[in-house]
Amino acid sequence: MKSISVLLPIVALGMACSTGDRANSAMCGITFLASANRVLEQIPMIHAVLTDPPPEMTGVVPARVVGYSPARALVGDGPDGVLLDYEGEGFPELPGFGVALVDDSIEVFRGVLIFMVEPPEDYPEIGTVFGDSTNVPLYGLRVNWSSVNSERCPIFSPIDTTTSSR
Repeated sequence: MKSISVLLPIVALGMACSTGDRANSAMCGITFLASANRVLEQIPMIHAVLTDPPPEMTGVVPARVVGYSPARALVGDGPDGVLLDYEGEGFPELPGFGVALVDDSIEVFRGVLIFMVEPPEDYPEIGTVFGDSTNVPLYGLRVNWSSVNSERCPIFSPIDTTTSSR
């Protein structure tokens, strides 16, 4: 996981500076990378692992690939857990994995963060995230939300809950 910490800032800084709005500013890019790294640091904490999808994970949910703009995913049920249809840029070809993030202080589902790195070993899958041509495993994790999210540069943006155009 240490090599991720080095690569993430380079990728996200380039993406973050692409437009003039605050959400895509260099400051928010750096903040987002720090947030993604804090999520990765919390993955090994066994007490935080979810073995079932969060109950509020229904309909259209916020989602984001590290280094790309916030997007959304459509939630469905599958035989082995939840199925997410990711609608956004940068979905990993492989390797990769998604993490359903739950605020550990109030037990509220916040969104799905997708990483473009090898998934953790022996982690309980709660579902699958589908992109245009690949899919990645989905895990669940309780996180200290205030340590991984910034009010000024939030990980997830408000989402459009209308039906998909795909």
